Amino acid sequence: MAKTKVHTRYVCQQCGRVSASYMGKCPQCNSFNSMVEEVIHDEPVAKGSGTVRGLTGRSIPRPISEVGGEAEDRIHLPIGEFARVLGGGIVPGSIVLVGGDPGIGKSTLMLQMAMEMAKTQRVLYVSGEESERQIKMRAVRLVNGTKELPKNLLLVTETNLEVILNHVRDSKPDLLIVDSIQTVYLSELDSSAGSVSQVRECSSHLRELAKSSGISVFMIGHVTKDGAIAGPRVLEHIVDTVLYLEGDRFQAYRLLRSVKNRFGATAEVGVFEMREGGLMEVTNPSEAFLAERLINAAGSAIAVTMEGTRPILVEIQGLTSPTQFGNARRTPNGVDFNRLLLITAVLTRRVGLKLAEHDAFVNVVGGIQIDEPAADLAIAAAIASSWKDVPVRAEAVLIGEIGLAGELRMPGQMVARLREAQKLGFKVAIVPKAIRKGEEYPKGIEIIEVRSLDQALAVALKKQS
Repeated sequence: MAKTKVHTRYVCQQCGRVSASYMGKCPQCNSFNSMVEEVIHDEPVAKGSGTVRGLTGRSIPRPISEVGGEAEDRIHLPIGEFARVLGGGIVPGSIVLVGGDPGIGKSTLMLQMAMEMAKTQRVLYVSGEESERQIKMRAVRLVNGTKELPKNLLLVTETNLEVILNHVRDSKPDLLIVDSIQTVYLSELDSSAGSVSQVRECSSHLRELAKSSGISVFMIGHVTKDGAIAGPRVLEHIVDTVLYLEGDRFQAYRLLRSVKNRFGATAEVGVFEMREGGLMEVTNPSEAFLAERLINAAGSAIAVTMEGTRPILVEIQGLTSPTQFGNARRTPNGVDFNRLLLITAVLTRRVGLKLAEHDAFVNVVGGIQIDEPAADLAIAAAIASSWKDVPVRAEAVLIGEIGLAGELRMPGQMVARLREAQKLGFKVAIVPKAIRKGEEYPKGIEIIEVRSLDQALAVALKKQS
């Protein structure tokens, strides 16, 4: 009789690297103390007795011309901002991963979606962190006790995946929500819940469930201190869609961002506002971000950034202050630190602002994070406005990327940005001079084309009579 072989390995809980010996620092992701010991039991398998894992247990190759090409109808999702990020609705048989910082509102958003979907679908909500009573208390709070809770929403507290799959077979739901994947475990594995092997294997089983049965699966995932999904990166490759719920816990706004989507556009964003009744949709985020703007205040400029296919107007605040130390500080909030260094260097060298003697602070109002260079001109105008103590024109938006020579470059989707600015009542747009002819700019907004940063600041900071 063959004996079971037992050996030990060490697995990094951040990137999934496997090592035969313990290392204090993972050589792949440079994480310290992330190697965890795992005991592996190699069961001998007799020839011809092995079972093969698969989506259906039987697969037959066939010509591509015989494969049905009809697009499957998506399941309607009443939460419009959520449906936008998913690409228009829920795809049957898809598996979606939702990540975010602790306390950001992941469970609240998924419970809201579950209650809305339970009006027309059968939903099973599996929680490994809260009891059914706690989930019901949150559901009652979300509806303010004024509505009857849907009967098609089934709740269960369970962490054993085998038991969860039995519940799925018995209740036959159309939608399965697992909160969270780090609490679920397979009893056949020796490692603890949340380890690399448990997260990987449990996700693979849920993927096979979704693809073979047509049940749509949503998994909530914890994130590390660096903002990445806790566990191996392979988890993001297993699922069809990866969503991140972002925002400052001390701000009211939350952004639901798509970073991977096999059934829709990536980099799409949905905007929500956290209120007592849960996460409420913000259908016009530009108006919300500009609601508390102080008109004609020095150090304030309006940028138009693209979040997916949606243009959003945000207020960028700049502040300069004489430095009290030998080296001037650069402190960004909502913009990239290296981008701020580049802009301040161009302002110093090409425009003549003596920023080497001043600390520079930049803040994006509303807690939104801007990664694209189209906001460079607005950032530079906010800093220059504070340094000169002259307000930027209140009716103007500034759009453009700044080069190292002080020139302005044209960003993409300019027409969509200008239309959004015009819709919100802005009269002037300061943009780079178009070298190549493209789509005509919208009427009703004055377009001021400039070639350099110096010219743009002269127009933006010009005192109006």
